[in-house]
Amino acid sequence: MSDSRFSKDQISLFITRALETAGMPPNDAGTVADLMAEADLNGADGHGIFRLQSYIRRIQEGGINLFPNIHVEQEKSGMALVNGDNAQGHLVMKYCAERAIQKAKKSGVAWVGAHHSNHAGPANLYAKLPLAHDMIGLYVAVGNANHLPPWGGTAMLLSTNPIAVAVPALEEPAVVLDMATTVAAYGKVKTAAQQGQEMPVGWMITKDGEPLIDPTRADEGFLLPIGGPKGSGLSLVFGLLAGVLNGAAFGRDVVDFNADFQTATNTGQFIVAIDIAAFGDANSFKRRVDDAIRAIKSSPTLPGFEEVLLPGENSFRKRKDYQVNGIPLSNALHEGLDNLAENLGIKKISY
Repeated sequence: MSDSRFSKDQISLFITRALETAGMPPNDAGTVADLMAEADLNGADGHGIFRLQSYIRRIQEGGINLFPNIHVEQEKSGMALVNGDNAQGHLVMKYCAERAIQKAKKSGVAWVGAHHSNHAGPANLYAKLPLAHDMIGLYVAVGNANHLPPWGGTAMLLSTNPIAVAVPALEEPAVVLDMATTVAAYGKVKTAAQQGQEMPVGWMITKDGEPLIDPTRADEGFLLPIGGPKGSGLSLVFGLLAGVLNGAAFGRDVVDFNADFQTATNTGQFIVAIDIAAFGDANSFKRRVDDAIRAIKSSPTLPGFEEVLLPGENSFRKRKDYQVNGIPLSNALHEGLDNLAENLGIKKISY
């Protein structure tokens, strides 16, 4: 049986219904649903509707504040510190991104950090928001569970701690780097487990140092960092900037949201918006980005490579496909969503 395909609107409508039924106010439910469906449209299949069941469980068990007062605690011309009041992370980070964009229009560059937030989906969702304003976006988050020890150690004190950077072009698609500091994001591990697939060798190892390929045994091992000690170092530094600097959880204080659905995670994130016009003419910059993209794309390829791909290019191609043909949902995910609909007493996701 092949995967089912649905439009972004169908996915967003189902998520909205589910969140509203769980008690989230309609406007907030619609905002979160749109961002989650946008993640699916961009091909981030471990961060969109895939996460809905765990979000609903966290709401039902009291781990999310459904009536938050998201607000600025500290502020200067080029920065702000936001208290997310334990709201759904999508709401917190949309608020932070909008604040950063507003500030960057005046100050040229703005950094907005958050504490007491929650999981907010893929990093690129928020890094891309400044693009519409001829700005560069940069987003970093502390992962919502520690799956990475410091290099050479075994204690789970670090996480995937992702970073995304979005740079606009004039005629070419934007360059959008979105990566974890581990070889694979933990969402990919969860997706593989749901679909009954093995993980490639090199994603995880056991605590004895042996390869771990069964995603259902993920708690017996840990993720590997990109580039060995370099990835571990990046995870540490990103955690200090998005966690410690914001007064958010880091290290031993990180709550594993895969196992604990009641404790506030105090997730830390930050977003930086850079107004290109503060450095010169925006169109001239974007034209030069076009030139750089085309030069890289024209590079001769190594054996085994059909073309040179830029960061975000696969996501852009998936988006074009999904806009026409629908977003694919695996049979396992579709079945889980049907079960969720029955439990909530709402209409199943429609074709």
